[in-house]
Amino acid sequence: MKRNDATDWMWADALQMLAQAERLHRHMFRPARAGAAAWEPPVDVIETDQQVLILAALPGVDSEKVEAAIEDGVLRISGVRILPPELQTAVIHRLELPQGRFERAVPLPPGRYSAVAMQAANGCLLVTLQKAA
Repeated sequence: MKRNDATDWMWADALQMLAQAERLHRHMFRPARAGAAAWEPPVDVIETDQQVLILAALPGVDSEKVEAAIEDGVLRISGVRILPPELQTAVIHRLELPQGRFERAVPLPPGRYSAVAMQAANGCLLVTLQKAA
């Protein structure tokens, strides 16, 4: 029984995408050096006429405990994600969300900012930078 060329092509693409996803996962969640961040959250950076919005995926992280600072045109977001106390003695069957210290350096669009606000938004941290007039 001969396979269809389209099926072979789709299967090859699927295998290539799986390999790429595995490489990305290994890169994002590599073991940390002592004192270094263990992982970097993915971010979206969106600019409007009045604001720059940075959305960092931080599920399970208390946004009140996240530090954010602008240094030399870069927004640095850092903190720690830890298992809730109820889960520390549980039998874990799968643990895909990264744990431990995180830090992300986000280059900002050129300009000056007059106000900074942070808030939790559906498992993410939303940082709003108001552009200076």
